[in-house]
Amino acid sequence: MSYFAAAVVRDAGGWTAAEVNLRGVTDVDEVADRLRDVEPDADLSLLFVEADDAYLVILRLDEGEDLRVFGSDSAYAEESRLGALLVGDLKGSVTGFDDTEEPRPGTGTADDDSEQPAVDPEADPVGDADILADLGIPAQRLLRLCAHEGMLPADVTSEVCQVLGCADEVEELRGI
Repeated sequence: MSYFAAAVVRDAGGWTAAEVNLRGVTDVDEVADRLRDVEPDADLSLLFVEADDAYLVILRLDEGEDLRVFGSDSAYAEESRLGALLVGDLKGSVTGFDDTEEPRPGTGTADDDSEQPAVDPEADPVGDADILADLGIPAQRLLRLCAHEGMLPADVTSEVCQVLGCADEVEELRGI
C-alpha cells in the first residue's frame, strides 16, 4: 500500500513542511518521534498520512507532547501494517460531536438534501475529530471533508492546509 506523509510544523517563524518517511516504524510512538524530529521546538506539529487515495490519518503534537490521532476510516487498520499501527488502537467512533452544533454528515431533513454532500456510508472515522477545531476546522467540517464523495485524502489535506495557511508548503512537497 503506497502512502504520502507530510508534516507541517509551526514555530515562531511560521509554517514549515517536510515529507516524513515511515518505513520501518514499529508503533505510533515511533511515528510521533519522527514527527518531533521535523522541528523539535515546534509549538504545533501535524502529520498528514494519505494512503492509496482512500485513507487519511492526521496526527497532532502540541509542543512535542500529547499525541492526538484522527483516522478517516477504521478499515485502514485492516488494509495495511502502517494503518494498523496508526489507527488500530483507536476504539469506537469519532469524538467531537456536540448536539448544539451542525448535524453529522449525511443527516438532515428532506429540505436540505440538496446541500448535503454525498457520504460513504461504509466509512467509519475513528479517533479525535476535534483534532483541528482550535485551528478553524471543527469536527463536523473535517468529517464532511473526509466523507464527501469524490474527495481524495490529498484533497482533504489541501483543504485543511488552505485553512491553516500552509497549503503552498505541502503542495511544494508533492511537486505540484
